[in-house]
Amino acid sequence: MKTEIKKLALLASVFTGVYFLPVGVPRFDGAVFEALELTKWYAREHVILCLLPAFWIAGAIAAFLSKAAVMKHLGPGAPKVESYGVASVSGTILAVCSCTVLPLFSGIYRMGAGLGPATAFLYSGPAINALAIILTAKILGWEIGLARAVGAVAFALVVGGLMAWIFRNDHAEENRRAVAMPPEENARPLWQTSTFFAVLVGILVFANWGSDKDSGFFAAVHAVKWPITAGLALVLAVLLRIWHRLPAWRIAPVAAVTAAVALAFPSHPQAAVLVATLGLAWLTAGRDDAAGEWFSESWSNAKQIMPLLLGGVFVAGFMLGRPGHEGIIPAAWISNLVGGNSLGANFFAAFSGAFMYFATLTEVPIVQGLLGSGMGKGPALALLLAGPALSLPSMLVISSIIGPRKTAVYVTLVVILATLTGWLFGLAPG
Repeated sequence: MKTEIKKLALLASVFTGVYFLPVGVPRFDGAVFEALELTKWYAREHVILCLLPAFWIAGAIAAFLSKAAVMKHLGPGAPKVESYGVASVSGTILAVCSCTVLPLFSGIYRMGAGLGPATAFLYSGPAINALAIILTAKILGWEIGLARAVGAVAFALVVGGLMAWIFRNDHAEENRRAVAMPPEENARPLWQTSTFFAVLVGILVFANWGSDKDSGFFAAVHAVKWPITAGLALVLAVLLRIWHRLPAWRIAPVAAVTAAVALAFPSHPQAAVLVATLGLAWLTAGRDDAAGEWFSESWSNAKQIMPLLLGGVFVAGFMLGRPGHEGIIPAAWISNLVGGNSLGANFFAAFSGAFMYFATLTEVPIVQGLLGSGMGKGPALALLLAGPALSLPSMLVISSIIGPRKTAVYVTLVVILATLTGWLFGLAPG
């Protein structure tokens, strides 16, 4: 009877909500439009170039790395300097957003990485982006750029350390098993595994390489990003044939079709990347070897993460809109709440930034606009430290990986640390 009453209450709630939907009210209609626009933009700009390569990297972690190797460098028994050091600076290499890092986090965590190093990696991936920090210093001033760089590295270490300490009892038995785990033989030499992962990471990095300048190193690499990406894809095809014994009669047509699409649509590189991804799935799906396991693990990550991400992006767009546009919450409310340098202003900046979705580099012009509207420098730093590393979509996915309790603590730590750091930074003269 109680079950039926719950079902009735749920149906009544849904019906009431639909019945009283404020369709026709400009604010509501605009928020729905913004939600759809942000979701469409995310699907076009991030899914193919960012998430699809990330899913394959996460799958490769599970399929090709031995659990003993992951435990040795990132597990509970690994040297703390090594495990936290590697995790805390990973963002300078990956330069990914808060959503793209999720499949990678899922891969290393499920392979046995300790909660501390795994969450340090989770924070640092999107937070320690070299180009974003350079852009911050150029546009917002060297003081806030330096504070963001130092704060991001420190946050990764502190957040990871606190997560490991807070949940130390939850993982006590797991840690004991890790220490007792016998060394695992890896059939493939380390240099081969390292090379394979370097190629995969290279494809992810260069396919998403951005530049805000007309000249300089980043602009020079940006000009040749697609030839570099194509070269790495060719190397990947060779490695798949030599090391994973995939048939040449399958690899050749995938490479040919991908090249043809790239030449036919030079202004739409996503098309070639999508074709290559589908071709890789055709090459690996259904096999009973490590390559088949690679596909299975990648597909498993995609099934779990994609629906949560797209749903989260839709909700974030409805609530806060796109950059430069409003959702259901008026932008003026946010601007009015982040002026000055009170703890409340810093907390609101960190809290709201944690739920907003920032694509890589977009947080800088957003903060620039807010500073022009009266935002204090302390809240600006708080938003820069919390926003790029978190978002509502990423929270939903993180919860599905480590559980809602650990996710709530992780988000709370980031928001509190960002609040206090922003407040202290705002007290400094200048």
